[in-house]
Amino acid sequence: MQSASAMSTDLVDRLLGHKTLGAAPRDELAWVASRGHLRRLAAGDILTLQASGRVEGLFVLLSGHVVLHVDRGTGRRKVLEWRGGDVSGLLPYSRLVVPPGDTIAEEPTDILVVPRDALPAMIQECHELTSILVHVMVDRARLFTSSDLHDEKMLSLGKLAAGLAHELNNPASAVARSANLLGKRLGGAETASRALGAAKLTEAQLAAVDTVREVCVATPAHNVRSPIEQADRETAIADWLEDHGADTSTAEPLAETAITLEALDRLAEALSGEALDSALRWVAAGCSVRGLAREIEAAAVRISDLVGVVKGFTQMDHATVAEPVDLGVGLAQTLAVLKAKARAKSASVVVELAPDLPRVRGFAGELNQVWANLIDNALDAIADSGHVHVTATHERGSAVVRVVDDGPGIPTDIRDRIFDPFFTTKPVGQGTGLGLDIARRLVLRHDGDIEVQSEPGRTAFCVRLPLAEANPQGGSA
Repeated sequence: MQSASAMSTDLVDRLLGHKTLGAAPRDELAWVASRGHLRRLAAGDILTLQASGRVEGLFVLLSGHVVLHVDRGTGRRKVLEWRGGDVSGLLPYSRLVVPPGDTIAEEPTDILVVPRDALPAMIQECHELTSILVHVMVDRARLFTSSDLHDEKMLSLGKLAAGLAHELNNPASAVARSANLLGKRLGGAETASRALGAAKLTEAQLAAVDTVREVCVATPAHNVRSPIEQADRETAIADWLEDHGADTSTAEPLAETAITLEALDRLAEALSGEALDSALRWVAAGCSVRGLAREIEAAAVRISDLVGVVKGFTQMDHATVAEPVDLGVGLAQTLAVLKAKARAKSASVVVELAPDLPRVRGFAGELNQVWANLIDNALDAIADSGHVHVTATHERGSAVVRVVDDGPGIPTDIRDRIFDPFFTTKPVGQGTGLGLDIARRLVLRHDGDIEVQSEPGRTAFCVRLPLAEANPQGGSA
């Protein structure tokens, strides 16, 4: 059996050949070897488990291969991996407490584990080794930042796509429905036109018909009537048509117009019998066709507007350079893509902009990401029929955006952790714990700051951004 001294010497020799730590002095590597313990993993063994809630310590991979798997709401996937010669786990000065995911061995792996409580002494006694590990931590932070931003953007894109699909569904369905009806109504209009031509009306009678027709043409696409008022109106017109021996099926399209019973009476003074019925069917068919055409136009405009909103929200047509940003436009675009979610909860979302609100300098797409994360979180926090109040003001040389909700508030014991990566209070699969962390990073990138105040019934996130005029060169944004 190998003695403890021989094992320690062998471990130091392996550390001297380590790709990352081999440049450190032998005495410092010996210090680490004496404080750590060797852990051997078989393929499939777990090194760290997110559910455990704690990282054991510093992991020096002597051989093998381990992979970090993270579930960020879209299923578990590989995020990072380490092989023999790499270092993982807790690093000097790192704030890492809870594992971001599960780390699993892909093949037989040897790991030197330096316990968490030994790291403060290591920092004091192993300066060169600590310097190496700090560089490793900086590189790892850069990798995590890149991965986090990519995943959060993909998640936001998924939310955007879902919201856009919901918003597009209504106008797209309206176009399909109206186009289908339009074909049928055009046939009716042609039949009514032939019948009206066969009636051989006089000039005075045609003038009376044109008067009723002009009322139809001038009618807006949607009248502001309650369903009960509309039903009563249809019944009244149907009764009039029946009294005058006309086809009652024209009551519905006529009721959609601004035509009055008095106007129908004047028409009945000029026409009667088959001529009156033909004229009414022609007017009703024309009203119906024009109404369907207006509906198709309105739905197409809505689709075009939605596409414009998405292009503005994502800033597809803008270069990636800092420029003056209109906060009002960005907030309006953000609310447009979140409207479906608000409507699903019967939530009230109110935006108030200060008059003559100055512009800020930065990246409009990134700021829209901030507003999307904050408003999306507010909608998650409130109960059905809750309220979200967004304000944008100008205070002491800064633009200030506040997102306030009337949800239950953030418990005091977790308030200091809400901006930490991977921290979330949402159920598994419904939140990544990255939204607020990403928002904080993007605000800092714009030389701003973000803070939160919360109590039961009121949570307010406040974002302060420097004005474009105060930073004409763009600064670090």
